[in-house]
Amino acid sequence: MHTSSLPATGTESDAALVDLGHFLKNEGYRFTTVSPLTHSRVNARKGNELALNLEGIFGWSRPFELSAVSENLVRHMRDAGVIVQEGNRYRSLVRASTLGDQLFFHSAYPTEEVDAIFFGPDTYRFVNAIEQVLPDLCLPVNRAVDIGCGGGPGAISIARLCPSAEVLAVDINHKAIRFTQINSMLAGTAGVHALYSDLLNDVEGSFDLVVANPPYLIDSDRRTYRHGAGSLGEGLSLAIVDSAMKRLSPGGSLLLYTGVAVVNGADQFRSAIERKFRDSKMQWQYKEIDPDIFGEELLHEPYTHADRIAAVVLVAKQEE
Repeated sequence: MHTSSLPATGTESDAALVDLGHFLKNEGYRFTTVSPLTHSRVNARKGNELALNLEGIFGWSRPFELSAVSENLVRHMRDAGVIVQEGNRYRSLVRASTLGDQLFFHSAYPTEEVDAIFFGPDTYRFVNAIEQVLPDLCLPVNRAVDIGCGGGPGAISIARLCPSAEVLAVDINHKAIRFTQINSMLAGTAGVHALYSDLLNDVEGSFDLVVANPPYLIDSDRRTYRHGAGSLGEGLSLAIVDSAMKRLSPGGSLLLYTGVAVVNGADQFRSAIERKFRDSKMQWQYKEIDPDIFGEELLHEPYTHADRIAAVVLVAKQEE
């Protein structure tokens, strides 16, 4: 039975998973990962019970029969420890998403484990925000950090745009640290260093750039990638702002992508940010980039009184 969403650990299995990534890229593999609700609806359609190609195996996380795949692929999967048998069929323990010309491994669907590594529409919006904002920063980025790095797309994006920078990718989830290391090897970004840290409490020094795409919902199962705490999921996002303000270099910037609950027309997260920056010397911009995400959450507490959940980007710069 399917008992784990993490491949076997160890240097050899990590290298084998990188080899599997290169194999998929050489095969022309492409997959845009959708929201969990869309994923479940597509997989429920008639004819989608089994995977018939690489996208079905590594994107849609569907079971497959060995007769449908090559021996070479099975060898790669076994070397990496990412194939599991379920009755007469098999399944991949990882998903692979593509973003631009890069490939990222993360947890297989459904992401039910407390320490699952999530990748989805938020990831694409987050990286897009980094790519838009980074060229406009006046200060050269010599040292950056991605707080709550997940599978590492934010940190890897920065490292590709700023090849000489030291980029820390920090998380409290050891599975995230491992996936970031693997994805960084696959991307060839030697400047990325994946480390354990609760916010910035376990790393030292200041940063020219702090980025984060934190969990921002109230999750009854308290899954690490999803539960943001606070009254409506804003707790971790506010804690990241506090942490970054103390550790930004003169002229350094924070880029935070998060989701906010709008209640009776009011964005309470923005109001909290205004209070934090009122007596500081931070210059900041705040933009709503998607007015309506995760609408299904409005059916459940604590969102039954919310108008909507919106995606926002906060960019704040420390005075030089």
